[in-house]
Amino acid sequence: MVKAFTISLLWSLLFMATAVSGAAEEKFDLVLHNGRVMDPETGLDAVRNVGIRNGVIAAITAEPISGARLIDVTGYVVSPGFIDAHTHGTTPMAYKLALRDGVTTAMDLEFGTLGTRVSDWYEARAEITQLNYGTGSSHELARSLVLDGIEALDASEAPLSRGGGQAWADMVPSDQQRQRVLNTIDAGLAAGAIGLSSTVGYMPGATAREFYEAQKVAARYGRVSAVHTRHTPGTETTTPNGIQEMLSNAAALDAPALVMHFNNLGWELVQELIVGLRNNGHNIWGEVYPYHAGSTTINAVFLKPEIYEEVLGKRYEDTLFDPQTQTFYTKESYLATLEREPGRAVILYKMPEADIPKWLAMEGIVIGSDAMPIDPRYDWDTPFQSLPGIHPRTAGAHAKTLRLAREHNIPLMHAIAALSYRTARNLGDTGLESMQRRGRVQVGMVADLTVFHPTKVTDNATFAQGNLPSTGIDYVLVNGQLTVDAGQVLRDVSAGQPIRFPIR
Repeated sequence: MVKAFTISLLWSLLFMATAVSGAAEEKFDLVLHNGRVMDPETGLDAVRNVGIRNGVIAAITAEPISGARLIDVTGYVVSPGFIDAHTHGTTPMAYKLALRDGVTTAMDLEFGTLGTRVSDWYEARAEITQLNYGTGSSHELARSLVLDGIEALDASEAPLSRGGGQAWADMVPSDQQRQRVLNTIDAGLAAGAIGLSSTVGYMPGATAREFYEAQKVAARYGRVSAVHTRHTPGTETTTPNGIQEMLSNAAALDAPALVMHFNNLGWELVQELIVGLRNNGHNIWGEVYPYHAGSTTINAVFLKPEIYEEVLGKRYEDTLFDPQTQTFYTKESYLATLEREPGRAVILYKMPEADIPKWLAMEGIVIGSDAMPIDPRYDWDTPFQSLPGIHPRTAGAHAKTLRLAREHNIPLMHAIAALSYRTARNLGDTGLESMQRRGRVQVGMVADLTVFHPTKVTDNATFAQGNLPSTGIDYVLVNGQLTVDAGQVLRDVSAGQPIRFPIR
C-alpha cells in the first residue's frame, strides 16, 4: 500500500514538473514579469509572472516564461482591471481619462440610454472603443420621450432633455403614459441593456407605483435596478427612506439592486440595511465615490430654494460651486443661471471630508466614479488642461481610492475588490456572462488587467483642475491588448468589447 502511494506521488510530482516546464517553454503574446499579483476572489497575493495569449490569462507562475513582449513590473501590483458601473463619461476623451485611472470597463448604469436607442448606442462603439462599455435602459429618458417629446440618447445629451422640458421631472403621467414609459424601458432591456437605470431622485412626478413597476420590468429579466434614490441628497431621515423604497421593491420582487452613491447623510444606516439584505441572500449592493462633494445639473429638484434652503438648511454661497468660473453661487446667481442654462453642471459640497476613508473601508463596498460627461466635440487629441472645468471624480476616483487606502491603512486587497471584483461578481450573479470572466486574475479569465505602483499611484485632479489624469497606473490591458503603455494611452488600440445581455 505504501509502495503504491509512493509511486502515485512520484507520478503526480512528475506531472506537475512537466506542466510547469511546459508553461516555461511556451511563448505568450505578452508577459508581465515579476509583479505582485493580487486576486480578491482567491486571495492570491504573491510575486508571479503572468502570461497572456489570445486575450486570456494563460499562465500565472513563479517559473520563468517568455513572450513576444515581456514587461518587467517589479514593484508593481497586477490587479484585475477596474470596473466602473457608474460613469456618465461615454465619449472618447472621457474613456481616455478613465484608462489613465485604471478603468478597463466603463458602464453607465445610473442614467443609462434611451431604451429605443440601446442598440444604436452599442453599435456606435463597436470596434472603435478603447475599453469595455455598457449601459442600462434609462427611466429618465423614457419619461423625457413620452412626457416632453424629447429624444435624447444618453447622459451626453442630458442638456437637451433636461434643458428642453420639465415634465420628465415633475409630471405624474396618466396610466397610458406610464405604460409607454415602461414599454420604452422594456425595449432597452430586450436590446441587451444591463439593467434599469433610474434617476428617480430627480423625478418627483414618478409615483411610488411607477417606480415599483419600473423595477418590476427589470426583475422580469432578472436584471439589476441601479438607482439614484429619492431624497438624495437629503437628511438623515429622508435619504435612508428613499433608499428603503427601492430596497423593499427589490426584496418583494426578489430582484438584484444597486444603490448608487449612498455617501450622503444616513450612510451608516444604509450600509447596515445593505449588509443585512446580502446576508439574507439578496443580490443587493451599494457604491460610493471618494469625494465629499457631488455634481449634477443646476436644475436638479433638490437645489430649489424650498428644498435646498428650507429643508436641507444649505446656503448657496457655501456649498454650490461652478467649476467653469471657479466661484460659488449666490441665491440670485443660481436662479439666474437656472433660467438661462438649466442643464449647466455644478458642484455641491455636502459631506465632511473626514467621512471618506470610512466609506472606503465598509464591508462589500464598490467604487463608482459618477464621472461627468465630456462634450463629444472635444476629440481624443485635446490637451487635458484645455477641457472645461469638471468634478475631479471624472479623472481621479480610482487612483484616489488607492491613495486613501494607502494613507489610512485600508487593506489593499479590500480596495482592489471595491474597484473591480465585487462589481464583476454582483453583475455576474445576474447572469451577465461577460462579468463572470472579468474582475479576477486567474488562468482562463479575460485579461483585463491594471498594473499600478502601490506607493506612487495618485490622483491629480482637483476641484480647481478637474481633468488632470492620474499617475502611477502605468499599464492597462483590455482584453489582453496593451492599451496604456508606460502611462500613455495608445491611440490606435481599440480593444473594448460590449458588456451586454443577448438581444431578445
